Amino acid sequence: MAKDSCLSRITTGFAAGGAVGTAFGAAYGTYDAFRRKIPGLIKIRHVGEVTLGFAATCGFFMGVGSLIRRN
Repeated sequence: MAKDSCLSRITTGFAAGGAVGTAFGAAYGTYDAFRRKIPGLIKIRHVGEVTLGFAATCGFFMGVGSLIRRN
């Protein structure tokens, strides 16, 4: 593949957005679990679901944004 191919730009954008979304999702998921007083091990599941949701959303939008952006 070329150095700046379409697929590599999308993949790089998705990875960057996923990393940022994971960080924010873990922080917000932890805060939200304690705020809602979710009991025991269900708290871990809640944090995981929120983290994956944030990572997927941010990754998607960063992937699309990096595709649209021109050099």
